[in-house]
Amino acid sequence: MIDLYTAPTPNGHKVSCTLEAMDLEYNAHLIDLSKGEQHTPEFLAISANGRIPAIVDRSNEDLSIFESGAIMIYLAEKTGMLMPSEGKGRSDVIQWLMFQMGGIGPMMGQANVFFRYFPEKIKPAIDRYQNEGRRLFEVLDKRLAESEWLADEYSIADIANWCWTRTHKWSGISVEGLEHLARWNDAMYKKPGMLEGIKVPIKVDKILGDEAKTKEFIERAQKNLQK
Repeated sequence: MIDLYTAPTPNGHKVSCTLEAMDLEYNAHLIDLSKGEQHTPEFLAISANGRIPAIVDRSNEDLSIFESGAIMIYLAEKTGMLMPSEGKGRSDVIQWLMFQMGGIGPMMGQANVFFRYFPEKIKPAIDRYQNEGRRLFEVLDKRLAESEWLADEYSIADIANWCWTRTHKWSGISVEGLEHLARWNDAMYKKPGMLEGIKVPIKVDKILGDEAKTKEFIERAQKNLQK
């Protein structure tokens, strides 16, 4: 049994979607970021950086792992699923996973901060992160014109990138003209475990277009930035 400590964010969904895709038994525990639960001694004992997600594998001497990408690699190695065990295939998966962790995630995360959460709208910062996010989307689109999946076969790299790119509207990043990215995005929604994984630990209602819900979400996010 695996205990997953998480919140409804793209990084959290990376792990819950992976667990669902692998059909692994797990218990999900909500870490309320707005209450600062990520900074409690109990959580820091599991996740040294005070960030979600983190897991504890009760079947492996209560091994704790933090950082979403590290968790995904661990689960792939544990199960022998969604990542080749050696050679070029393994390297390809890790490269595209790192692409998300070092590019897609940080750029979209900063776009969210400056486009949605900062009270003061700093246009050069918004442009910087949205434009870089778009450039990275174009890299994905080019790759997906050549291949059905980011690596040769469906893998944790697809899950990791999709959990972020599917939220592009919130970041204000256009996907216009990226037909191969759109094809892949639609295909990802149909993969086993994805619809279930993005509802963990709680289902987040669609808020774009609902002014009251959008305002409430932004206010909570602004509190998180101060913690």
